[in-house]
Amino acid sequence: MFTRANLDYLFIEGGTIMAGKEFLDSIERNFNKAIEWLDKTESGEIISRDLADQIMTVNSTYTVRFGVRLRDRVYTFTGYRSVHSDHFEPVKGGIRYDMGVNSAEVEALAALMTYKCALVEVPFGGSKGGLRINPKDWSADELERITRRFAQELAKRDLIHPSQNVPAPDMGTGEREMAWMADEYRRLNPTDLNAWACVTGKPVSKGGISGRTEATGRGVKYALNAFFSNQRDLEKTGLSPGLKGKTVIVQGLGNVGYHAARCLAKEDEALITHVLERDGSIVNSSGIDIEALGTHIQKKGSIKGFEGFRESGSEMMEAEADILIPAAMELVIDETNASRIKTPLIIEAANGPISAEADEILNSKGTIIIPDLYANAGGVTVSYFEWIKNLSRIRLGRLQRRAQENQINTLVDGVEQLVQKKFSQQFRQEVVKGSSELDLVRSGLEDTMRNTYEVISEVWNNKNNIPDLRTAGMMVAIQRVAQSYASLGI
Repeated sequence: MFTRANLDYLFIEGGTIMAGKEFLDSIERNFNKAIEWLDKTESGEIISRDLADQIMTVNSTYTVRFGVRLRDRVYTFTGYRSVHSDHFEPVKGGIRYDMGVNSAEVEALAALMTYKCALVEVPFGGSKGGLRINPKDWSADELERITRRFAQELAKRDLIHPSQNVPAPDMGTGEREMAWMADEYRRLNPTDLNAWACVTGKPVSKGGISGRTEATGRGVKYALNAFFSNQRDLEKTGLSPGLKGKTVIVQGLGNVGYHAARCLAKEDEALITHVLERDGSIVNSSGIDIEALGTHIQKKGSIKGFEGFRESGSEMMEAEADILIPAAMELVIDETNASRIKTPLIIEAANGPISAEADEILNSKGTIIIPDLYANAGGVTVSYFEWIKNLSRIRLGRLQRRAQENQINTLVDGVEQLVQKKFSQQFRQEVVKGSSELDLVRSGLEDTMRNTYEVISEVWNNKNNIPDLRTAGMMVAIQRVAQSYASLGI
């Protein structure tokens, strides 16, 4: 029997599935565009259409439904885990908690993970998962019970496994949920020495790694640093060198948007002039205090009441600024608003924030887009470091930090003897200090983002007028996946 509630659910479900399919269609269109350019720029057919279809196709998508007794009744939840490509194992990808989760969206995100991992040379295949739930509807104790049941259902099918499928946090999940999942996997597999490597994004006290929470946002900052260091590419935007004083619009101040904005403001002296959230926006032409805004959101649960608040919405993405950072959901820029975007540079901190149609409109008007498959790869890069840490069972830097300090100390002593003058104690402490785990993580992330940008830029500028960075990045990723398949005899 259909009730009003049933009809509302079907309407919402139908809308989210359509959005998911549009997202998946956008990724496949970008993929096919890259294949066409590979055919144009290389002599002979290096990737057959059959192989291209195999690379593009999602291998499998699992739907799990499970009941949990809560509040004196049984609630049934629906979850998904999609494996796009297992040319490398384990496959990798986050798990999101959101009422909009559906199979098409999860498949699109899994495909993007494949190309992202290939592009930054992280040896994982692509996967993604989700649970259709609004976390705000449940207490922490209830969420823990739901999460552990979800983990049980996934573990039964090896969809959580340190050598086969390694989830991570995504929208609506974080360190807490990953710790619950890892602990539940460990309970189910008490003799697995690598049990804590079954997920990444855990608290440091539970096998996580320093710098993972900030990784995606900091990776966005490093991506912008790499772009602004490339004079040839920067000239295409008409922007002056350096991030200092550049005005920035941030759409979505979740984990990724917050850390990207904080790093850019604090370390590069960029001006975050607009922050857009679901309940309005904050505008300050002199630069928003991002750390204060983050504290306000934690206390109040909203941006309302913060200085510069306005009852405005997504139209603020169309404001005048140098850089736009969409850092929330997919498809927030589409054919209806793309022509009104004024920023000369967009960096995709979210997954798939620009539809394929909008991408064409923006490219035609000369807007430069730093694509998601590169820009937000910081999360999976540092997840890779965490996974390695879990398998090796030793903290990064533990073996070499003091040895490094002793070497530098000896060098400083030698310089002091040579010049017959002592350095200040403060200077000596700063110079001699060995690299901590956080230092090494940030160094590895910055190196990955810099090197990857150089590869993409080289393809963009030297391969028969490749139209944009997204196509160049996708071409690199596809070639690497194809090479992996070839080594498997496919």
